[in-house]
Amino acid sequence: MRIGPSLILASRQTLAMTPQLQQAIKLLQFSHLELAAFIQQELEKNPLLQETEADEGSAPEKDAKPIDAPADTAEALAAAAPALADADERWTREFADRGGDARAAPREDAPEALDFVAERPMSLAAHVLEQIELIFADAAGRRIALKLAEGLDEAGYCRLEAPDVAEAMGADLATVEAVWARLRQVEPAGLFARTLAECLAAQLAERDRLDPAMKALLDNLDLVAAGELGQLRRRCGVDDEDLRDMLAELRTLDPRPGQKFDFEPIQPVAPDLFLTPAKDPETGEEGWHIELNTDALPKVLVDRNYHATLMKGARGKADRDFVAERFQSANWLVKTLEQRATTVLKVAREIVRQQDGFFRHGVSAMKPLVLRDIALATELHESTVSRVTSNKYIATPRGIFELKYFFTSALPARGPGVVVSSEAVRSRIRHLIGAETAGRPLSDDRIVDLLKGEGIEIARRTVAKYREAMRIPSSAERRRLGRLGMSRTLPAASLPAAVAAQALAGSAD
Repeated sequence: MRIGPSLILASRQTLAMTPQLQQAIKLLQFSHLELAAFIQQELEKNPLLQETEADEGSAPEKDAKPIDAPADTAEALAAAAPALADADERWTREFADRGGDARAAPREDAPEALDFVAERPMSLAAHVLEQIELIFADAAGRRIALKLAEGLDEAGYCRLEAPDVAEAMGADLATVEAVWARLRQVEPAGLFARTLAECLAAQLAERDRLDPAMKALLDNLDLVAAGELGQLRRRCGVDDEDLRDMLAELRTLDPRPGQKFDFEPIQPVAPDLFLTPAKDPETGEEGWHIELNTDALPKVLVDRNYHATLMKGARGKADRDFVAERFQSANWLVKTLEQRATTVLKVAREIVRQQDGFFRHGVSAMKPLVLRDIALATELHESTVSRVTSNKYIATPRGIFELKYFFTSALPARGPGVVVSSEAVRSRIRHLIGAETAGRPLSDDRIVDLLKGEGIEIARRTVAKYREAMRIPSSAERRRLGRLGMSRTLPAASLPAAVAAQALAGSAD
């Protein structure tokens, strides 16, 4: 038996992560904004790439435009149409009665058509998006600002958490906080505040009235709500007269600056896909038509004529090698973009097929779904499905949703093999609390009993966890809000601020 080193040849298959393959994986998980920025960089580096406009025939239908696009002008004209028609008819009759020509110019004192149209207030969404465009020149800062804008409620407060935003956007916490600080410069003062104290502080700072005594008062708004004036005097270091003046000044501030605008949910993202109802022309069966948003996808082609010109003019091997490498890179990018579009569409179609109940009946009909279900149906790897559904949005008749929204865990229900989506259970809890009697809020135990009566097996701690995730107060806090005449589904995080605002408004006299 021979003992010593030896050389053995063996063959095996391995996956080599070439730069091109790494690029394909990276493009797959890009949002359309990140993809556009990447392609712009490639266009600057590669002279053989040419950007072209999307084909007119492949553009989405008129009624399938991105619903986040500003539509104030179109809506105003649509609202003005009846008034304009009425005014035109009135003028025609007037000139006809006078024996004049209705087509002639009206007299100088005739009313303008737009005098009959009430000015439409700007929405909070339109105002904020306009300000973001002015404040942020860099794409990275604008993306974070748009994400924070998604958290605005009708009062103008931002209900997101900075660490969650940082994780979602792949940014560090300091950058998110810096962007948030710049957003608090948006007029009117107080927008994008996280608490009532922060909102009022912004307005006082604008008036140059945020002195140490006022800061102490804002730090103790719970004492304002409780009417503990003695403790307030001691903590603020002021006398009775100064405290009365400070409280009077607080009452001149606006605790809900966002209510100056029409409220509509801010949808700063342009969808990657459109979903519209469709009928099978042969069977008449109702289904869905899904297509890519070509307006959100930059289209690039390889300039083969320029490639031929460069190859003819190449003077040496180094020049020919450079042109050949650029040509190969351009071809690979175009092929990768086509494969990306095909994969996104393939995954989205399967999601729509499996969540058909949601699109027809709402969240109560949502099915439990995990990445593996889509991976098996599409013959893709789970990691590929995960990348495809990250930062991709679909516009549906029910609104814009991230593709990841449709993946929910399962809860058991009565009956063998019967399960229900956790998102559907959250929706049911929200509806039960929204329909409760003001003086008799539902406890978590009572909600468990009601859900079990509907065939949903759920533990009390799960109900509490879902309720807290939706930022709905406990039954005791909802009972207190009901006595104050305030919304019982007010987010739990805003309770002290809301009670203090109620006290400030109620003590105006």
